[in-house]
Amino acid sequence: MSAVVRPISPAHRAALVELLDELIEFDAEERQVALELIDDAIARPDESGYYALVAELDGAVAGYVCWGPTPMTHGTYDLYWIATAPRFQRRGVARALTAAMDERILPDGARLIRVETSSRTEYDSAQNLYPRLGYDEAARLRDFYSPGDDLVIFMRRLV
Repeated sequence: MSAVVRPISPAHRAALVELLDELIEFDAEERQVALELIDDAIARPDESGYYALVAELDGAVAGYVCWGPTPMTHGTYDLYWIATAPRFQRRGVARALTAAMDERILPDGARLIRVETSSRTEYDSAQNLYPRLGYDEAARLRDFYSPGDDLVIFMRRLV
């Protein structure tokens, strides 16, 4: 069975809190920021600039993606968060979510998507996922987050 992707709604919030809590990669501060963006995407996406979709598998929330247009650019978008619950990983959830995101932003003139991640070992799965989704490493800022923790920027060209 493939993932069903839907617009985020208030009914998804509790399941997304649980999903964030399951991800060992995210520390408490990262979970808080992710939840703030989820809340903005639910409550006021057009004003906040944060948009989100959820993927469901087997009747449960399997993952979500949150993105928005990059200020002061033409057709560039930031992929802020993409997460899949551990029990649903490697089942095409991230691919379904990014494909659905692309469908929504292409009509608005999207041409580039940027995503930032940490070089910490906890983020190895993200660093391996993005190239499988068509993203190339575009830059690495050494010691950005803290000594030994680089900022890794991936980009994907849509057109």
